[in-house]
Amino acid sequence: MTSRALILSLTAVLVSPAFGQGDADTVAKIIEEGKSRNQTRLILESICEQFGSRLTSSSHLEAAQQWAMDKFKSWGCENVHLEKWGEWQVGFDRGPWGHVGRMSSPFQREFQFTTPSWTPGTKGLQKGPAVLGPANIEEFNKNKASYKGAWVLMPSLAGGGRQGGAQSPDAKAREELQNALQGAGIKGLVTGTRGELVITSGNYNVTWDKLPKTPRVTIRKSDYDAVTEALKSGKPVRLEFDIKQAFRKGPIAINNVIAEIPGTDKKDEVVIVSGHYDSWDGPGSQGALDNGTGSSVTMECARILCTLGVKPRRTIRFILWSGEEQGLFGSRGYVKDHAAEMDKISCCLVDDGGTNYWGGFVGIESQRSMFEPTITALNAAFPDLPMKFSAQARMPRGGGSDHASFNAVGVPGFFTIETGVHDYNYIHHTQHDKLASAINMYMVQSSTAAAVTCYNLASAETLMPREPKQ
Repeated sequence: MTSRALILSLTAVLVSPAFGQGDADTVAKIIEEGKSRNQTRLILESICEQFGSRLTSSSHLEAAQQWAMDKFKSWGCENVHLEKWGEWQVGFDRGPWGHVGRMSSPFQREFQFTTPSWTPGTKGLQKGPAVLGPANIEEFNKNKASYKGAWVLMPSLAGGGRQGGAQSPDAKAREELQNALQGAGIKGLVTGTRGELVITSGNYNVTWDKLPKTPRVTIRKSDYDAVTEALKSGKPVRLEFDIKQAFRKGPIAINNVIAEIPGTDKKDEVVIVSGHYDSWDGPGSQGALDNGTGSSVTMECARILCTLGVKPRRTIRFILWSGEEQGLFGSRGYVKDHAAEMDKISCCLVDDGGTNYWGGFVGIESQRSMFEPTITALNAAFPDLPMKFSAQARMPRGGGSDHASFNAVGVPGFFTIETGVHDYNYIHHTQHDKLASAINMYMVQSSTAAAVTCYNLASAETLMPREPKQ
């Protein structure tokens, strides 16, 4: 028996018409297309290699959004468009390569480092001595001349005390110190991480007339320790940084990407498949697993269904969110702008757990039967990557991804149970968020699971059950 015939026979048995969901033949075709001709890896490679990291408000994200819309259109999706959810006063672009961070003497050491987004670059390679920063304003005044033209190490900015036992100043005193150092003409501030992961973040809420002025660099703990040990040896220590980044004058329109497969007799009801397209943008990061993988799964789900020409009863809406990393802004804006439509949204599926596979769903007991046909079919197709449904008393509250925006207004939002061998914390917002970490087998299962799930739910007799309003 051929592999396609086997899938057809298994699915016909496992996906019973009694569930009132998608027909068995179409589900089998989805599984075959997803397993045999999957393009999730190719989509992810295009995103990471053409555009790199995609910070909200950056030109990289805007270019990647246009590319995604072109792909959705080429596959046959309808109503493909950008949907604006807000404006920011200042945008930010970081160069994809060419960043330099190192100690050049008393010996050479290349750093792993980042800088906060929405902070200034260095305007070329800047060389200068390394000096320990002052513990307080009194120490600054005493040694003011030593800070001019220097890279100033400030462990207090990273949350630790100054070497030698002095405690971090409070926020007001810290701000006073930073302003004083800036006025003294320093090259920039250098802090260390708590461990070997270099995590990028940043404050988007800046204005053009009050832009930050001082470069701020965060280096890996082992690199920071190497610099401080060299300083303790009494030898002159010199650092070099070339930080290629710049502000964009706003207002910057911020958008989500929307694409659809229209429904038939229940066209005004919607199943959403989604992932956030934006990422943090530290040097070395490609935004691959957070969340290039989820975005690629969403796009491949659309390609599979369009290729097969499926005709779901409900509209399947594909959304690539932005602003997720800064506070779920894209999905919150969508929920607010579409408030009148929330009763017609069956559910929102969110893929934002890195490269691990779709291990199932967490919801309330009344939703179990809605997922059983999908889980049964997928467990037959991917026996080594099992899925499950886990029931609890209430839908999950909170959460760090876009499903939370829907659960907050009573629309079922599902963050898939991410299952597999990959350590998500190792790449989350760090220098390791690169294409090389993506696991192909998991992406094949995830995108196929997304396609089967949304097709079945969009073909069901009813909307996804809601929990009783509290």
